[in-house]
Amino acid sequence: MKMHNNAGMELLTTAEAADYLRLKERKLYELVAEGQIPCSKVTGKWLFPRHELDRWVLSGLAVPLLMQARPAPPIVGGSQDALLEWALRESGSGLASLPEGSEAGLERLQRGEVVAAAIHYHAAAETDANPAIIRRLPGLHDGVLIAFARREQGLLLPKGNPRNLASLEDVIARGACMAVRQKGAGAQMLLDVMLEKIGVKAAEMNRMLPPCLTGPDLANAIASGKADCGIASRAAARAAGLDFVPLLFEHFDLAMRHQDYFRPPMQKLMSLLREERFQRRAEELTGYDVNEAGVIRYAP
Repeated sequence: MKMHNNAGMELLTTAEAADYLRLKERKLYELVAEGQIPCSKVTGKWLFPRHELDRWVLSGLAVPLLMQARPAPPIVGGSQDALLEWALRESGSGLASLPEGSEAGLERLQRGEVVAAAIHYHAAAETDANPAIIRRLPGLHDGVLIAFARREQGLLLPKGNPRNLASLEDVIARGACMAVRQKGAGAQMLLDVMLEKIGVKAAEMNRMLPPCLTGPDLANAIASGKADCGIASRAAARAAGLDFVPLLFEHFDLAMRHQDYFRPPMQKLMSLLREERFQRRAEELTGYDVNEAGVIRYAP
């Protein structure tokens, strides 16, 4: 049975750690005896912090020298997010933000123009599209995916929901004007998947054009009366004083090259993700689940 200490750190027993690392318990005991693996002995039993095991695995990831990328500028590209922007500032990491959408962020990451990309991919055939896209990109042979948060996405509506919209079907049936995002943005991917499920083409909708470049831009379009609704995060709705109809929780992750994970700027950010003030800020902004923040979700 997994345990948590007072700070919320997940501690694995020997059997659980061996299963997590896909090692035999005998081999795990050998590593403990040799002092090669992070662990702690409490009341006669060995315990293993899961996030430290993740770091241990990544530290041994071997990449041929000729395939290693040059150090990227200290910029996090990809999707815009209020909690992420706060964390970049609060951590003292020196990392800047360049929000252009998930797809644009990954393109910059592959070209070495950003050190990480915040992504939330959606695809009809995949329930968890973020790891799948990293695996498929040849330009990210050394890419790793770190959980930042699970984030609530939904319909943003004017205060009081004057058109009584409760679903995407309502939006279409009543001809409501929908603010949309640019191609490659995670929220637009989500809308496209939802439209495909109900057999409606985007061109058949009453859309506000041109697209909004970020979630806050979309929220402002609704608050100003330019559109009746749109898809964005609960935090974006709250910040703009809008009503919110929840659709789902999505994985909001940070993609980066494994060598950049260990550099000081990213380690400062990772350290903040394990602090109580990060949890408090997530609760203040609303619409976040940060219980797995900092966990490695994919590594080659």
